[in-house]
Amino acid sequence: MQILICIFMGIALGLVLGPKSTVIKPVGDIFIRLLMMLIVPLTFFTLISGITKLGDLRSLRSVGGMTIFYYAVTSLIAGAVGVALALLIRPGKEAIGLLNSGVEVEIVEFDIVGNIVDWVPSNPIEAMATGHMLQLIVFSIIVGVSMLAMGKKADRLIQLTNDGADLMIMITQFVMKLAPYGILALVANMVATLGAKMLAEVGRFILADYAAIAIVMVLVYPLFIWYFANLNPIRFYRNIAPAILVAASTTSSSATLPISMAVAEKNLGVPEKIWGFTLPLGATVNMNGMAAGVGVISVFAANLYGVPITATLILQFMFLGLALSVGAAGVKGAGIVLSTVLLQTLNMPLTLIPILASIWPVLDVAQTAGNVTGDLVGTTIVASRSKMIDKEIYNGENTHS
Repeated sequence: MQILICIFMGIALGLVLGPKSTVIKPVGDIFIRLLMMLIVPLTFFTLISGITKLGDLRSLRSVGGMTIFYYAVTSLIAGAVGVALALLIRPGKEAIGLLNSGVEVEIVEFDIVGNIVDWVPSNPIEAMATGHMLQLIVFSIIVGVSMLAMGKKADRLIQLTNDGADLMIMITQFVMKLAPYGILALVANMVATLGAKMLAEVGRFILADYAAIAIVMVLVYPLFIWYFANLNPIRFYRNIAPAILVAASTTSSSATLPISMAVAEKNLGVPEKIWGFTLPLGATVNMNGMAAGVGVISVFAANLYGVPITATLILQFMFLGLALSVGAAGVKGAGIVLSTVLLQTLNMPLTLIPILASIWPVLDVAQTAGNVTGDLVGTTIVASRSKMIDKEIYNGENTHS
């Protein structure tokens, strides 16, 4: 509610004060710098923590393998849908160069094999220092899998990374307490300085983001529930409605986790041995709404900066949708941090970040709902294919109070 109020106040200030509203821009700049401060440690710790929550490599091969395969496939599909919708709606195409500040943005054309080789870090510390996020992500995945392979010997390391992830999430929450005021300043500056053409492109961007997530929720998820779980998709959405409402209102996957767990057991008929694994893991590594958003943001940024969108660049957008959504923390506003990582990874200027930060509360509603729904879809599919789902509870024939 504070953020919503501050958005309207920012719009009013931008319209009434015009260029004079830039006097409060430093507040927004500080907010953005605090978000950038979080990028490397937040990605490193939360990604490793999410992988180690699998427990061991045996879990990775059995239920974990099925769960991770679902998370990876749906994140790739969501990223592809986001890219496709953005290519269709073309947000930013009518405002090419407005954010370039006279500097031509170039992304070096690359071959897939050569690019994959570059993802592997020769010096992970250098990758952290220079903000080479793909190398950091690959290094974090290697560390997480290796810690699982060590078994009990890695218990202290796992506890350390879990504590590190909790610490970074706590710092993120502290930073997000400044969000209403930072967003007020960013919105006021956006309204005062961007002009009608850019604001129209922002509107098209929001439309593309919501449309992509709507397609995932209305078409992709029901198809998965029907085909892979052999269950009624309409009944599924009726069962998980409380979790969707909480996700949309809190815009936090982690905050919605207790409701998701209750819904999984009492409404979906999934046992704790399944949801106790899939839902905490999903709240960390399965962000389909974010994956779709990354696809839309990638195309939006490319259009704004005049970067030609090639087939290989589209593949990179889809991979980043998967990789960055895995590294996203399930807390309010984490998507702003991930957007900064995205632009840095694509070697694009960060001049788009204040705009994204100012409208992120609007995007977060749909993205978090998509994230949480995706977790519950995966949980239901894994339980059904493992023959551990109570269909009487699922169909409302024997619901628990």
